[in-house]
Amino acid sequence: MECQPAGATPLTSSPIGIQVNGESRTFPAGATVADVLSQLDLAPERVAVELDRAILRRDRWTTERLREGSRLEIVQFVGGG
Repeated sequence: MECQPAGATPLTSSPIGIQVNGESRTFPAGATVADVLSQLDLAPERVAVELDRAILRRDRWTTERLREGSRLEIVQFVGGG
């Protein structure tokens, strides 16, 4: 039996289907927006995220769990001159 820290919500092996910038992707059930950004190797300080057509505040990225059919739009800021 695996031991989880108190209050932890484990990721399960069951995948869920979501849309990321219009592309179908699968992630483990229980994945958060922060998990998706990490998996996509995106620097959190350089992106803005919209979840299901609403801007998602940065302080909710680690707690907002995705569900089957969730739609993420991720905009990456690029510097230059």
